[in-house]
Amino acid sequence: MRIAYISTDPGIPVFGCKGASIHVQEMLRAFLTKGAEITIFSPKIDDDPPADLAAVKCHRLPEVPKGNAAQRATHLMELNDSVRDVFEVADKMATPFDLIYERHALFAHAAMCYARSAEIPSVLEVNAPLIDEQMRHRSLDRVDDAILSTIHAFESANHIVAVSPEVADYVTLHGASDSQVQVIPNAVNPDRFPSAATFEGPFRIGFLGTLKPWHDLPLIAEAFAIVRQTIPDAELLIVGDGPERSSLEAQLKKLGILDATQFTGAVPADEVPTWLNKMHVGLATYRGSDSFYFSPLKLYEYMAAGLPVVISRVGNLQDVIVEGTIGLSVPPDDVQALADALIGLATAPNRAKTMGRAARDHVLATHTWDNVAERILKSAGVGQEPAYGETGW
Repeated sequence: MRIAYISTDPGIPVFGCKGASIHVQEMLRAFLTKGAEITIFSPKIDDDPPADLAAVKCHRLPEVPKGNAAQRATHLMELNDSVRDVFEVADKMATPFDLIYERHALFAHAAMCYARSAEIPSVLEVNAPLIDEQMRHRSLDRVDDAILSTIHAFESANHIVAVSPEVADYVTLHGASDSQVQVIPNAVNPDRFPSAATFEGPFRIGFLGTLKPWHDLPLIAEAFAIVRQTIPDAELLIVGDGPERSSLEAQLKKLGILDATQFTGAVPADEVPTWLNKMHVGLATYRGSDSFYFSPLKLYEYMAAGLPVVISRVGNLQDVIVEGTIGLSVPPDDVQALADALIGLATAPNRAKTMGRAARDHVLATHTWDNVAERILKSAGVGQEPAYGETGW
């Protein structure tokens, strides 16, 4: 089984340590376990692959130069020509691709259109309502082109995987039929988390991820200040980096709790389990005023590490945690509710450990990348039997 994996987003280094990068790497691993031969196509193949991904063939697409929104939009549109050229060459291969799999990106449609015309099974993975997200948090030029490109991609894909019901709604709004779309949340690789958290040392509140506005980091800081009034030796551990770090540090300093906080900065994926092992609880907070459409990787990684989780009551997150059994939910934007949940776990350590063990058992049994890959391949109708015989066509 030969898979072409396409990721044209210039903000996602394929072998980097961003959450999206980890997502790409875990899907590659899962496909490899299914016996696939994979070639990845991306403009962001800058780092060496991890040893267990050395078998993945890499084809670097033209780099997208930095520039203003209009220039980047133009370059991204032109990248479709490069993707099309790649597959025209693939037409001449003795053993063509059995599946074209793409991580959806703005202005990207060539891979799905080619797959449709060549009658090759295709899967489009959609992780966010990218047009809405770009317009809300950044800037988007050539909006009409972005919409048309998205519609082309969605209409052309044989099968679309959306990470949440909200993303599925966005997909159908932009041209896909209900029959094309399947909701498959994110998952975790059990091999990365061979053991559970030890719960040693002072009560340590943890956050893992890129420091972006929608994670409501100010709420975490304010809640931590309240927790310290009851648990004076409590600590805050921030694993990750991002644009909100400086403002968060300033807030923590103003609250007088910066010295009780540790920032690790961005860390490689293989170091994440070590940092999670230092936590007593993992946070996944989100602002109530924002549209919620995520399937947070951090949530599944917290659980795999054996941590109880505290989440904001948004979207379908409550369906993931099993309230009171493997995690707690609090209303978004409610500082006191978040602080009370954390204090409750800090003052009932046996309950916290029991919840953490239940979280680990649950996620490792139901939310693994191998399961995700199996569902995707089954839906796409590939990987069960050789598509073209043992020797190609």
